[in-house]
Amino acid sequence: MDYVIALYVRLSIEDLKVDSLSIQSQLALLHSYADDMEGIPNAQVEEFIDNGHSGTNFERPAVQKLLDRVRAGEIHCILVKDFSRFGRNMIEVGYFMERVFPVFGVRFISVEDGFDSVQHQGDTGGIGMAVKYLISEFYSRDMSVKTRTAKYVKMKRGEYQSVVCPYGYQKGADGRMEIDEETAPNVRLIFQMALDGHDAHQIAEVLFQKGIVTPGEYKASKGKHYHDVSRCQGIWQRTTILRILGDERYAGTYIMGKRKVREIGGRCLHLKDESEWFKIPDHHPPIIDKSTYEQVQAKLLHFKSVKRKVHQYPLRGKVFCGCCKHAMGRIPAKKPYFICRYTSVDSMSPCHGMRILEAELESLIYEILLKQAGIILNIDSLSVAGGLDVQLAEQTEYQNRIRQCQTEKRLLYERFLLKEIDKDSYLEQKSVCDKELNRLKQAHSALSAEISQKQMDSDTKSQLKSIASDISGADGLTETFANVLIERISVFPDSQIKIEWKMKDFCREIS
Repeated sequence: MDYVIALYVRLSIEDLKVDSLSIQSQLALLHSYADDMEGIPNAQVEEFIDNGHSGTNFERPAVQKLLDRVRAGEIHCILVKDFSRFGRNMIEVGYFMERVFPVFGVRFISVEDGFDSVQHQGDTGGIGMAVKYLISEFYSRDMSVKTRTAKYVKMKRGEYQSVVCPYGYQKGADGRMEIDEETAPNVRLIFQMALDGHDAHQIAEVLFQKGIVTPGEYKASKGKHYHDVSRCQGIWQRTTILRILGDERYAGTYIMGKRKVREIGGRCLHLKDESEWFKIPDHHPPIIDKSTYEQVQAKLLHFKSVKRKVHQYPLRGKVFCGCCKHAMGRIPAKKPYFICRYTSVDSMSPCHGMRILEAELESLIYEILLKQAGIILNIDSLSVAGGLDVQLAEQTEYQNRIRQCQTEKRLLYERFLLKEIDKDSYLEQKSVCDKELNRLKQAHSALSAEISQKQMDSDTKSQLKSIASDISGADGLTETFANVLIERISVFPDSQIKIEWKMKDFCREIS
């Protein structure tokens, strides 16, 4: 097995403003160090990157993958910029340094700390390293506490901390929430209609008929593009209405502390019990009075959707309206059907009330799959791409020549250490060796990419033939066929459909 050097880099949210800690800067430093490491034949360098993860714990995807590779005996050396990149928890870092890595024979190098475990067998670098551990861990905890405390102080002063104010409000010059007189009347209308007994669907219908644009469309008109609103078409969703009706901020009360990090410095959040929430009454001007809000909450239970049992069916999450581009809902009736509910408030829309029976849609799709499967099974040109055997032999030859060149480079270095050749001669011969090694690696890389593509094409063709055989022997559309082959189905009036394939047009894949 080749000697594997793992480059581990980490960037947390707090590090984003420090250029020297960027992913690119860390990788450049570590690659440069790895390139200068002498006496390591056949070295293979791999990158492990955790972007946006705190170092206070080891629940990070890349570091977990790295540790799994260590336990499997596949990593021989780990390079990090400094100890804090690997972790800010002194106890956990020390455990890996003193217990785990020595057992698996892994060399650990912290470049900027000047630490190499080969020179510190059985310890973590003495009192100097221990002090660095403590400083790193204290920094992380101190920053987390200070950040959270600052937010509480600003909230109590009435300064709004969220990036986006709720619909009906805007952020004033002093950072406080103030009423947006352009949209606040719409919020009052929504609450008044709820008091009058209208349900969420009826409220949405009235708002559409009055030509009141949705919150997303309104913000987009002000140059605040938080998401794509091109499909809204002025149609309000029931969920938007219910969210507004249940938001206590409209009564002047702000709620913070609904969620809490599991540990200081971490990113994982969990919802706290309502008794632990921190409420700030009269935090900002109310759009509605508290009495109105409380009366609406009493009625809100009648508006909320009842949680229904989740049904599994072949086309789950794949059926969309071809007109308005929104997902079509499935109605689990005696004869289940899909319906476009998005434009239910717009009787002039071409997809208003458009529906298609589930059985009819599945039958149409299976007929298409069956026809394409027949075409695939009648094509004989499914053999492995020509010349692959020759290329595999060339690949092996390149690998042997690369190993030979690396060995020559190592022996050259040993001769220099033994003073058999002087420095100038060593550097001159090393330069020639490096150029040849670089040429061989580039040629090997290009050939390997071509081989991989041919093998992938061959595997795809074999997979398609296997799927086609399964389709021909099935009784109808299955969830497996849909998940493997279909990305999206657009339904149009008169039961016209358009299929977007995951494997393009899987009939043409093998042409």
